[in-house]
Parts: sequence; structure tokens; C-alpha cells
Amino acid sequence: MAMFDGPGTFDDSGTTVWLPGETAYETATRVFNLAAPARPAAAVTARTLDQIRAALGHARAEGLPVRVHSTGHAAAATGPMEGSLLIRTELEGDVEIDPRRRLARIPAGTRWGAVVAAAAPHGLAAPHGSSPTVGAVGYLLGGGLSPYGRQLGLAVNSVRAIELVTADGQLRRADASHDPDLFWALRGGGGGFGVVTAVEVELSEAAGVVTGSTSWAAEHAGPLLTRWLEWTLKAPREVTTSLRLMNLPPLPDVPPALVGSTLAVDGAILVPAGGDPAAAQRMADQMLEPLLATADPVMSTWALTSLSGALEAHMDPTDPVPFAGDHMLLSELDEDAVAEFLRLFGPGSGSPLIVAGLRQLGGAFAEPAPDGGALDHLDAPYCYAGSGVPFDAAAARALEEHRAKVRTALRPWDTGRTVPSFVESVTQPQRHLDALAVSRVDRVRTRVDPDGLFRGDIAPNATSLW
Repeated sequence: MAMFDGPGTFDDSGTTVWLPGETAYETATRVFNLAAPARPAAAVTARTLDQIRAALGHARAEGLPVRVHSTGHAAAATGPMEGSLLIRTELEGDVEIDPRRRLARIPAGTRWGAVVAAAAPHGLAAPHGSSPTVGAVGYLLGGGLSPYGRQLGLAVNSVRAIELVTADGQLRRADASHDPDLFWALRGGGGGFGVVTAVEVELSEAAGVVTGSTSWAAEHAGPLLTRWLEWTLKAPREVTTSLRLMNLPPLPDVPPALVGSTLAVDGAILVPAGGDPAAAQRMADQMLEPLLATADPVMSTWALTSLSGALEAHMDPTDPVPFAGDHMLLSELDEDAVAEFLRLFGPGSGSPLIVAGLRQLGGAFAEPAPDGGALDHLDAPYCYAGSGVPFDAAAARALEEHRAKVRTALRPWDTGRTVPSFVESVTQPQRHLDALAVSRVDRVRTRVDPDGLFRGDIAPNATSLW
């Protein structure tokens, strides 16, 4: 491998490669998940196409494989970056909204908060995630579970075009009419195709959203979990919810009512343009009625709000934190599953997790998109995700031991499938494509990256090439 002694500026692009110990290197390599620091051999923050091309040229000259990230929320779900050149995408330019066509063009590196803020004044809703700080591109190409997903489907199905720079430095546009095979593979194919620079996403006309969260003391978790599961079996597709058992510490941004062990049910109901907000509120009331009859809540925030309100209901942290956890897609949950879930995470379980939850799937999540990509639906009714804070070695060991315990206990309901954007560790069991899809994706990768420059960015089990 060729070596270099220090940062160098390439041609006229203003691209500078930064090395460990330099301030700009630390900026380019920062991640949201502080438990999974990125330590590549060198790093670039790319704001223009020319800077990306220059970085790729440098990587080839130095024999360095290329890795790509933006916010680093999925840092633990990617392989080690040692010996690589990392390109952090922070493409310049604002989110562009085309109200007539209901499209948003989103530059790579843009967070969902900015997309929602740009679309909302036009009465348009984006298929965002539960956090305003997550990067839109990585979330979308990894599937994306939107709070509107039971009504609209996987977020990746809303992608209408993708722009990327491939290993040869060429800017390509992939959509239904331009390189449809690449467009198919990019949407859920597991990464490793190039540096995505922008995506175009279809938006939905909306007048607002009924959203929020209701929390109870965890001592009521058993009957609440049962009532919620019963409701999900016949829930209207307009409603998407999640249930979480939480053990929150007394931090400044944690409401006092939520400190300690609680159970929360949150979600969202999109009010279509010209629709009746009262109808959406009635759906929320019908969902909450059996839960409120079971026990009095300690806090409830469900209400009709602006479109940005759905970014706040899940109460995800907005500042970088260390976390480690696990994820799986689960089949229908019976009484035995409820008992195991409570034994693993309920009061007296000794669970080291900060949060352990179930997201409601079904509805449009389960319906294949007619023109979808490699991942276009989820054939499972629930998504499990749990995580905790590995603040020291002992805590990290406790989390790993509990992860193994959870996997063993939930094995009867584990479908063996996962959602790429929910995977929290590169070592966890994961699978989202079948063998036929992997083979088709591999053919596209071989065409656009024959030398495997981006092979380190491919999700586990999403390729058979290397």
C-alpha cells in the first residue's frame, strides 16, 4: 500500500485529506454512536462533486478502500474502517421542494429535521424516521420505518431518483428510466455502490398529524402489553405505533415523570389534505381507550400538531451518545411471547437496557411495492429493537450477555429477518435479502464497482462477492 506523510490538496477542488490527530479529521470521523468510533487511515469531508472525485482518485493512488458516512448513527453496524479512506458527505445546497410534483431533492448529509422543515410549509409530509438528527439518505436506502409506514409503506419506496458518484468518478442518476437495475439495487440492496450525493423523494399531501406518547408506570406493563397487542391485530392502517419499556436516568432532558421504569406507547396518524382531523383523533382515542382503562398514565402528549410534531413523539436523543443493542423482526406474539418479553425487560428483570420496544408493522409495510427496489416490504408484524449504554467495560459485558439471553428467549418468534436501518451491530445476525436478490444485487455491484473499492460499505449477508 502506498503511504503518505501528510494532508494534500488535490487539483482545483479544494479537497484535503486529513490524518489522525488533526482537528478536521476528528470532524470528518465523528459519529452519533459514541460506542463505535470511526478510525480510518484518512478522512475527507466532501461538499462538492469535485471533492468526491478527488477523494476517489486519492484512494486509488494510495490503494485505500473507500468508506462513506454522514451522521454516523449506524457506526456500529458497519465494519472496521482501519486502513480506509472515509468520505463524510455534507453536500452543499438546501432541500429543494417541488410542490406541484410533490418531490423533495435531498442532498446527502441532510438530516430529517431539515427535510420536514422544508416540506411542511407546502402542506407536504416526508416519510421521515423518529429522530430529526438522522441522515435522510442512509435511513432511506436502508429501508426506513416511518411513523406513517402502515399507511404509506417502507420509506425507501418513496424514493424516485438517486444521484451518486461511482468508483470511476462518474456522476450517475438512477431512476425508473435511467439505469433501472442500479435504481433497484440501491433501494435496500445493502450499499457499496458508490457515494450517494442526493435523493429525490415523493412527499404526501397532509394537513397535520395526530401524534404523541402516553406513559405508565412499568408495574402495569403486563396488562398494557397484552391490550396493545390485541389492538394491533385489528388496527386501522392509518395508525402506526410503538410500545417501549424504558429505564431512563434523571437527566436534564428527561421529564421527571419518565425517570425510572415506565412503559410508553407512541405513534402518529397523518391527516390528509382536506381530511378531518377529528377522525384522526378518534383513531388515537380508540387505540388509547383500553390502555387508559387499564391504568392511569403518568404523562400523555397525544394531540393534533404540525407535521414536525411526529419528530418529537418518540423522544429520541438529539446529541451523540454511546449505545449498543440488537434488533430482529418478530412473528405474531402470543401469551408465551408476552411472558418472555416481560421476563426479559419488565419490572424486576434486571435488564441493563435503557429501552426495549416493539414497533407495529403490517398494513402497507407488508405490501410489496409495484416498482420497488431490492427491499420493498417487511413480512413480519413487529419489529423489536433494544439498546443500552455501555458506559464502561462491565456495562458492555452486561449488555452483550443480555443480548444473548434475549435472542435465546425470543427464538420461537424470530423471523430471521432484519431491517438494515435498524441493525445496531455488524456482528448481530441479520438478513434482509434472499439469495436471488443478493445475486441480482451482486451483478449490479460488479458492473459499477468492478474492483470492489466500496466493498467495506456492504451490509453483511447482502453480497456473495467477497
